[in-house]
Amino acid sequence: MNVCRACWSGWTSSGGVFDLPGKQERVARLQQESLAPDFWDNSQEAQRKMQELSGLQEQIRAWDTLRQRIVDGLELLEMAEDDPEMLAELEQEAHSLEQELERREFELALSGKYDRGAAILSIHAGAGGTEAQDWAQMLLRMYLRWAEKKGYRTAITDMTEGEEAGIKSVTVEVDGEYAYGYLKAEKGTHRLVRISPFDANRRRHTSFAKVEVMPVIDEDIEVEIHPNDIRIDVFLSSGAGGQNVQKNATAVRLYHIPTGIVVTCQNERSQTQNREMAMKILRGKLYELEQQRIAEEKARLKGENVQADFGTQIRSYVLHPYQMVKDLRTGVETGNPQAVLDGEIDIFIQAWLKQQVGQEEIHA
Repeated sequence: MNVCRACWSGWTSSGGVFDLPGKQERVARLQQESLAPDFWDNSQEAQRKMQELSGLQEQIRAWDTLRQRIVDGLELLEMAEDDPEMLAELEQEAHSLEQELERREFELALSGKYDRGAAILSIHAGAGGTEAQDWAQMLLRMYLRWAEKKGYRTAITDMTEGEEAGIKSVTVEVDGEYAYGYLKAEKGTHRLVRISPFDANRRRHTSFAKVEVMPVIDEDIEVEIHPNDIRIDVFLSSGAGGQNVQKNATAVRLYHIPTGIVVTCQNERSQTQNREMAMKILRGKLYELEQQRIAEEKARLKGENVQADFGTQIRSYVLHPYQMVKDLRTGVETGNPQAVLDGEIDIFIQAWLKQQVGQEEIHA
């Protein structure tokens, strides 16, 4: 019954990552807060805390049940040394426990504060002109197809097209359960190697595009944006020409003066809607900036060399001279790049998320 013993060892290490005592302490604190007379004065904040409490209680129950199943199995094992039928049943239970343990461990990588919510995905063409801009459009298609397979809703909030082909940049809101939790695995630089369709000499080209992912931040979180720190410009939205050209200035560009962040939104119908969407994106960018600052400070204190997320190559897509997509962080690869470009990217996302379990920071 070595498999069952392996389950126990696996749970022991994963239980440490889960931090059961810490979760129980947080539950007790939330329960105490909920008893305060003024708890429901701020109904939005109260609902958020009650949702957190309910989620934590469910997690604790699930891990307690898993632990008890393992303890029961080990106790039965001691009594089943000479009972082949019971040993066979326990072997099946051990395999079931291993699968459940693996599923629970994977969920740990999706336990960040904003993992369950929507995401704001941005793609920027790197150096290389038309080649890189075409690659950025290929990535946009890949993510839109992935989102469609997941049943997520997508809305392009801003897009700048290339002069000849492709796009210079695009911002997409992806709305669905765990959209940010999954897409945070895609942050970084994506590299394409192929025979260029824009090169008359059919030479091989390497192109780069940067992917940014931010969570959609609710109004009530701790990201403060002071009105004096923002400059707002309005301008005419770009149209298809003729009767479709907007006559009113509905597009919005926000400049966040302290950080230099610029956000543009022009795809909504009204200036108010564009301003609200731009503020949502800015809030997400500021949150990511703060998370990056904290991560870099922790790495500095540890004496590590810090590299910024942006500009770091995470995955290579090779279409020539051979066919392969390889994630450089996890080593996961596939010889079917067409399927990947059609949105089959879960193997890379899941491998990266599993890799985060046990590391100090899984709430990027």
